[in-house]
Amino acid sequence: MENTDKKEFEKKLSTMSPFEIKGTLIDMAEKDSRRSTNTFLNAGRGNPNWILTYPRRAFFLLGEFAMEEAERNPYDAQWGIVESPVQDGCADRFKAFLEKHKDEIGAKVLNHFYTYVTEELKANPDEFVFELVDGITGDHYPTPPRILKYTEIITHNYLRWAMGGGEDKTEYDLFATEGSTAGMCYMFDSLKANFLMEKGDKMALLTPCFTPYLEIPALDEFGYDIVYVSANKVDKNGYHDWQYPKEEIDKLRDPAVKAVCITNPSNPPSVALSKEVLDQLVDVVKNDNPDLMIITDDVYGTFIEGFRSLMYELPYNTICLYSYSKYFGATGWRVAAMALRPDNVFDHRLANLPEEKKALLRKRYESLTLDPDNLKFIDRLVADSRLVALNHTAGLSTPQQIQMALFSAFAYLHREDIQPRLIGMIHKRFNNLWNASGFTLLPDPNRAGYYSEIDMMVWAKKLYGDDFAEYLKKNYEPLDFVIRLAEETAIVLLNGDGFDGPKWSVRASLANLNDDDYIKIGKALNKILSDYHEEYIKSK
Repeated sequence: MENTDKKEFEKKLSTMSPFEIKGTLIDMAEKDSRRSTNTFLNAGRGNPNWILTYPRRAFFLLGEFAMEEAERNPYDAQWGIVESPVQDGCADRFKAFLEKHKDEIGAKVLNHFYTYVTEELKANPDEFVFELVDGITGDHYPTPPRILKYTEIITHNYLRWAMGGGEDKTEYDLFATEGSTAGMCYMFDSLKANFLMEKGDKMALLTPCFTPYLEIPALDEFGYDIVYVSANKVDKNGYHDWQYPKEEIDKLRDPAVKAVCITNPSNPPSVALSKEVLDQLVDVVKNDNPDLMIITDDVYGTFIEGFRSLMYELPYNTICLYSYSKYFGATGWRVAAMALRPDNVFDHRLANLPEEKKALLRKRYESLTLDPDNLKFIDRLVADSRLVALNHTAGLSTPQQIQMALFSAFAYLHREDIQPRLIGMIHKRFNNLWNASGFTLLPDPNRAGYYSEIDMMVWAKKLYGDDFAEYLKKNYEPLDFVIRLAEETAIVLLNGDGFDGPKWSVRASLANLNDDDYIKIGKALNKILSDYHEEYIKSK
């Protein structure tokens, strides 16, 4: 392909989402791996290459117990047609079952789980075990639709630790969803349906961020006026710290900015909001924009020891989405929880809507309650997720909720053992990548390291000078870098500008390849930049 044609192709390709561009890059990388000795490496995916087996072993052993419970009362034993399980005495039968399987890992996990929930969380034994049995069997609609009773208590305890609540006793209502992406979709739909955000309203996005969060509010059905709050600036030494300058956060002081979407730690920089930024956000809300609605996706928070979520810094204003997909290696489970304090800004804004809009909302929700005005926002989220009329069948499937409860309890009870190991895995890969690249990595306590966003223009300037950097900008499209990586080294990274990051940045996932693969990727980044420099020298 001629250089002018290639530039035109890259310009057109760059208008697509990086997750769609990835397909083209994978095709290129696979072709290179077939015709060369290069190994195909796809670091464009956020899906981790680990799983936590112990809570899964517990899940599958629990399923065996549930089937034993069901088969106690057969209708047609020959064909396994049986009565739904019953609650009476199920806790004693569960303990006897665990004793029979006491040498199995799953039984040990379940025994610890049962003791924790019945003794520390004070659950009624029969009621709790029946929730497990009935839930994992999946023979009833989720009841309550928002989240099962004990699953909510267990998950709340885990989230308080995972999101940095410490000894904070603030209670939260939880809504179990099909991953945090589903939760975000529900959130946008309910904000619109309840007149909390209308076309033309200002919504802020902290960027760089997960690409769909850039794309959803711009859809015609929402049509929000987007205010970008950027962390793309470099410091006086030319390095990124991926924090938000004061003047950027100050954009949120405008009361016309009704809502802000945040990914914390960020994606792709994978850096948590610093204490200075958190303090400034608190100041913004307290002094200038008290009714700001904060939507924070904190899926990567557990990869930073001592992480602190906005759900505990600004609990009145914040709804938090937390997914189990990354920490537990569970993207296929599609389990997440939304957390909102009972006294919150969303319900406050609902109460202050003009009467004509309240009348429309009474009509919308009148089939659910005799008092639609006082239907909580989080319960509207549940109803809206099933177009209101199907609210009675709403909610995350009960087997998914039981796995979520097992994940939550296991990670909470073994937090001092599990978290350091997972963080250590990620950091080793991260360091392999950067050490092999030859680029300088500055220490940062706010870094999760699940991804790395590398601004190649920074390193072009530092390694080869400003004149070379200008040559790159003039002669190549930013997407050319990831295309060359794919075509020449069989490595797939995503273009960082697709996340509203710097034009010449690339995103590498540190979760989905083995340790030594990141050494290869680091060396490849250095080589491609060196190849550009050789072309620059020849042009002189």
